Amino acid sequence: QVRLVESGGGSVQAGGSLRLSCAASGFTNDNYDMSWYRQTPGKEREFVSRIGSDGSTSYADSAKGRFTISLDNAKNTVTLQMNSLKPEDTAMYYCKSVVSYSVWLKKTYWGQGTQVTVSS
Repeated sequence: QVRLVESGGGSVQAGGSLRLSCAASGFTNDNYDMSWYRQTPGKEREFVSRIGSDGSTSYADSAKGRFTISLDNAKNTVTLQMNSLKPEDTAMYYCKSVVSYSVWLKKTYWGQGTQVTVSS
């Protein structure tokens, strides 16, 4: 059973930084990618950043140049370094993993989320 546990959220003033971590357990292979999403009340969950097990990365336009995603394969931990935070970054941040068990079988897992609040 894959389990994702986020940490590192909190409150910060605009312009500040936070570092989110997602510790994963239960992987049975190395074929997975990990992502960060965020959600505010009344809105759909939106993509923030993704990293593959090969180290490839992608970012939402809102995150480019400010956020950096990294993966520690040995520790199965994905980190999102968030700099120059803005009030509009305020949201619940979720860790997501998509695990490929075979060509035909992929499963998606979510963490419980960690709250980020940025005050102006």
